[in-house]
Amino acid sequence: MKVKLIKSDKKNLQFSLEDSTIAFANALRRVLISQVPVLAINDVTFIENSSAFYDEFIAHRLGLIPLKGDIKGLNLPNECSCKGKGCAKCQVKFTLIKKGPGMVYSGDLKGPAGFSVADDKIPIVKLGEGQKIKLEATAVLGVGKDHAKWQPGVISYGYDDPKRITFTIESYGGLDPKQIVLSGIKVLKKKAKDFKSALRV
Repeated sequence: MKVKLIKSDKKNLQFSLEDSTIAFANALRRVLISQVPVLAINDVTFIENSSAFYDEFIAHRLGLIPLKGDIKGLNLPNECSCKGKGCAKCQVKFTLIKKGPGMVYSGDLKGPAGFSVADDKIPIVKLGEGQKIKLEATAVLGVGKDHAKWQPGVISYGYDDPKRITFTIESYGGLDPKQIVLSGIKVLKKKAKDFKSALRV
């Protein structure tokens, strides 16, 4: 298999595969979309919310905001030593405090050192005079097969007559596009290894 890099920047990656198959390309795409661990807000505790939006509506919006940071030291909740109860090894805490009037943006969401939102201009809710929002949000690692908020980006591929397959990775900003591909390959290799071991039984 030959890999050729076509385009690469902070949010986009394009590369081609030669001497490969459509079956492999489809398997890789599915893994990149649904199996790559991504950080996203999964739980929100509201201390005060006098805005026009219900708590649930704001929590849903927060969950869809791409987050970035070094996730190498984080575990998936179901693989953590705390067994999913929640600890520093599998959770990242964010806070948001804002008084009206004015728009609450994703950039108002503050995390610990090394963690932040990928885009600080995403509108969340508009506050009127005297309105306030104060909350604590818990972010955890997850995968796209469980919820769309854990999908790392838009991944697609196409192919021409010589069967050269061209992949396009458009990251949502939480992960570097190269990191998305490398993480996906790691997952795919493990699945192939597990499948091979199962056949030996």
